[in-house]
Amino acid sequence: MTQISSLPTERTDSPYRADAAGFFGEFGGAALPPFLVEPIAEVAAAYAAAAADPAFQDELQALLAKYVGRPSLLYFAENLTRELGGARVYLKREDLNHTGAHKINHCLGEALLAKRMGKTTLIAETGAGQHGVALATAATLLGLKCEIHMGAIDVAKQHPNVVRMELLGASVVAVEEGGKSLKEAVDSAFGVYAAAPDEYFFAIGSVVGPHPYPSMVRDFQSVVGREARAQLLEAEGKLPDALVAAVGGGSNAMGLFDAFLADESVRIIGVEPAGEGLDGDRHAATMTLGTPGTLHGMHTKVLQDEHGEPAPVHSIASGIDYPGVGPQHAHLAQIGRAEYVTASDAETLAAFQLLTRTEGIIPALESAHALAHVVTLAPTLPQDAVIIANLSGRGDKDVDFVAERLRGA
Repeated sequence: MTQISSLPTERTDSPYRADAAGFFGEFGGAALPPFLVEPIAEVAAAYAAAAADPAFQDELQALLAKYVGRPSLLYFAENLTRELGGARVYLKREDLNHTGAHKINHCLGEALLAKRMGKTTLIAETGAGQHGVALATAATLLGLKCEIHMGAIDVAKQHPNVVRMELLGASVVAVEEGGKSLKEAVDSAFGVYAAAPDEYFFAIGSVVGPHPYPSMVRDFQSVVGREARAQLLEAEGKLPDALVAAVGGGSNAMGLFDAFLADESVRIIGVEPAGEGLDGDRHAATMTLGTPGTLHGMHTKVLQDEHGEPAPVHSIASGIDYPGVGPQHAHLAQIGRAEYVTASDAETLAAFQLLTRTEGIIPALESAHALAHVVTLAPTLPQDAVIIANLSGRGDKDVDFVAERLRGA
């Protein structure tokens, strides 16, 4: 069985790693108000020490193996492959993790780091609720308090996950300001953290935010790609021809992509939400239509209005309706190492149903964005080609919403 036992080594001379200030090329850094500079620097120093500490790595690996159930399965989707024609499709089954998504990988890492730093409370944003559930789970396991901020729209849309968080002992704060979605949840949680950084550890739920979070969350998620690489070499004796993953902030995608960045023969494809179309504002296609800007402490691609403020966004998937993106994704696009495409709400719903009916696997709507592109890509490739798609989460949380959408279709 594949076992991956350590975090990747940071090499600042690599084009795929941040420099000492947290920049990936022109993107990244830590654009912070003065009162947050010291608390975030403390996190950076603590993470650097933890990443170099074998005891920290051993404790994290033990939890991933014995609690989460890693390594997750790399599953050959034979029925889906036959249905689509063309390339062989493998699914990295992060939906089989404890709590049902990839989020538990970095939540355990961040919770361990918080405990190491002497913090008492984890605070975070969540969109679809998977990060919130995973963080509440990690907090309970490690004896920490947990406070989750969630846009009011998402609270209503993802009610089962709200119940799970509360059952796990977390305090869930419904955010009513602005668009009442993920961006506002981040703003709200940051405000509380800023008032009491000695008490709280801000556990960002994606590869976004100020340095060190984009690198730290990527490192915690990189187990996904390292496992997938070893598993596919064992199954097929070759590297994949293409990787496909959904991108909002971009943590599940960077988790899969990281192990393959130096393999130029492997196409790397991120799929973001086209929502109801790219010609209006009912989408969250940051990589496609965004421009350089600063958001939540990082310089990255941002969907902005005419005043330079973050634009309203929309996606059928709550976990990826975000007007920014991880700075490493912006960098990978700029240097031509990764491609970024879109999938609409309608295409995503169709892919959701297709996987459910061909493989008996109900995917999260976030993951279904990646599957929507697989539906397009696989028939264009030869039958000996291989695609790995990251099935970042399961769709239990989405079934009631999907049922309502399909009844209204």
